[in-house]
Amino acid sequence: MKKKGRKKRFTLVERSWILYDWANSVWATNIAAAIFPIYFALKASDTGNALFGYMVSTANLIVAVLAPYLGSIGDLRGMKKKMWVMFMLIGVVFTALMGLVSTWQMMLVGFVISRIGFSGSSLFYDSFLTDVTTPERMDKVSSWGFAMGYIGGSTIPFVLSILVMILMDMSDLSYRIAILIVPLWWALFSIPFYRHVEQVHFIEATEKPGRQAFKNMLATFRDIMKDKAILFFILAYFFYIDGVDTIISMATNYGSTLGLGSIGMILALLVTQLVAVPCSILFGNLSKKVGTLRLIAIAVGIYAFITIVGFFMGFLVDFHGMLGLALERAKSLGTILFWILATLVGTVQGGIQALSRSFYGKLIPPERSNEYFGFLDIFGKFSCIIGPALYALAYGVTGKACFGVLSLILLFLCGGLMLLLGRPHFRNVQKAK
Repeated sequence: MKKKGRKKRFTLVERSWILYDWANSVWATNIAAAIFPIYFALKASDTGNALFGYMVSTANLIVAVLAPYLGSIGDLRGMKKKMWVMFMLIGVVFTALMGLVSTWQMMLVGFVISRIGFSGSSLFYDSFLTDVTTPERMDKVSSWGFAMGYIGGSTIPFVLSILVMILMDMSDLSYRIAILIVPLWWALFSIPFYRHVEQVHFIEATEKPGRQAFKNMLATFRDIMKDKAILFFILAYFFYIDGVDTIISMATNYGSTLGLGSIGMILALLVTQLVAVPCSILFGNLSKKVGTLRLIAIAVGIYAFITIVGFFMGFLVDFHGMLGLALERAKSLGTILFWILATLVGTVQGGIQALSRSFYGKLIPPERSNEYFGFLDIFGKFSCIIGPALYALAYGVTGKACFGVLSLILLFLCGGLMLLLGRPHFRNVQKAK
């Protein structure tokens, strides 16, 4: 019994890998989503604010285009750790720069480069999953990574930053401190990963690294096109992760168009982070009993249901007169539904991302994990184009935001269809392994 108990515990290497999610998730919360965009809007001119969106897209495009090539370099012996360190340091240093400079132009430069550092280090971090654990433990390890990310990155330092800003009366210095918390937290909790995680699977370089990486990248692309299991999963991921990202990014904007209270929405989104912690762990624990692919499909189905609930939330406000409701009553009911939506998203947000990462890790050859994750990263980055465009198109044609949210169900239906079509191929791979 004791031996069995020991086997279930995380190893030092697994814990160190998991802790990097704790380390870098603070960037996604404080810099990408919440505090820095507000601070930048206060400091920048109209030109700067107009440029902000373009620069975000530029940074994403750079990483998406380079991801497969970077992945190919990372798969060569001794290169993966070096590449992770380089991008992690780029992210930390340029995030610190954002909190120290005084002009919005330099802040924007720091933001773009730090985003490249964050995305690049995340790519190598994901691919290390095949090095730190075994296929049968990937679901659990990946899920705990996301769970710790929600606590360490999306809750503790975020709440700490908010407290600092409130105590300092939302002064300019308080915003700077909130930004500087990010590189300090990121660097400190990256130390275990740096000390204990090493590349186990690799490819030997037979010629110059640059040329070898380019050849490997082309070979990987051809292999993905031939491998039906990987191809169908990437296509499914392309659609459903687009829906997931669009719901996350458009939630507060949608609520604002309906006139819901900002404070209530922010608190509801904090609830999303808190609910996501135990639910991410639960998804990892259930994967052996229910099956990883089945859980991903269930999560896709829940997201499809979320779009329907989101539609009714907006329908109540947009058509309150037709329903015989006073506007304030409709907004009150809409706010309640927003809280329900936030909770529902929290139940599946971490789980679908964690299990997608681990399921993909089981499909690919471990010695070429960086290359394969590089191609998955391309689909992940470019997928965030369709969802917002679909939302905007439906909103523009109907004049009602609720139809924009409902249109996102198409992404989850397409993602679910790809999972269904790929099911026979997924079974063949699992039997072979």
